[in-house]
Amino acid sequence: MALPELQAPFTSPEMAVEEGWIDYNGHMNVAYYIVLFDRGLDLAFDAIGIGEDYRAREQKSFFTVESHISYLRELTLGDLSVTTTVLVEHDDKRLRTFQEMHHASEGFLAATMETLLLHIDMEARKAIPWGEDVDARIRTAFDLHRDLPRSERIGRSIAIKRKA
Repeated sequence: MALPELQAPFTSPEMAVEEGWIDYNGHMNVAYYIVLFDRGLDLAFDAIGIGEDYRAREQKSFFTVESHISYLRELTLGDLSVTTTVLVEHDDKRLRTFQEMHHASEGFLAATMETLLLHIDMEARKAIPWGEDVDARIRTAFDLHRDLPRSERIGRSIAIKRKA
């Protein structure tokens, strides 16, 4: 099977905010931002060749072990969004990504998510290094992403900033 073309950054098609995702505040519930980010990440992983087909064929996959989400501006019913995914860093079994979600027509940044993923042997249910073929694909994608502008939001932590 031929892989989709690698993008820099990986960019999802437009995805709509669904009716069941609206909470009592009248906007998309926080959980569904993660759904849209996850769909965008799935598309990126499919392009790299480490998505659902890889899991089925090799019995290996990637598990999220940590995420940091910033909700910057609300999305409401029917809004269309686009997510971008950038590979930030990797070693032989960990992959760090950064995603942005933009309103498709107005262009504003609605949310960001930084994620650390771990390569997993699905039969043993433990972390393992990926093979040379996966390493080559990740390195090729990373090389395309290496010189992309880096968001100042990468590496943020949560804190209450006190005034002096």
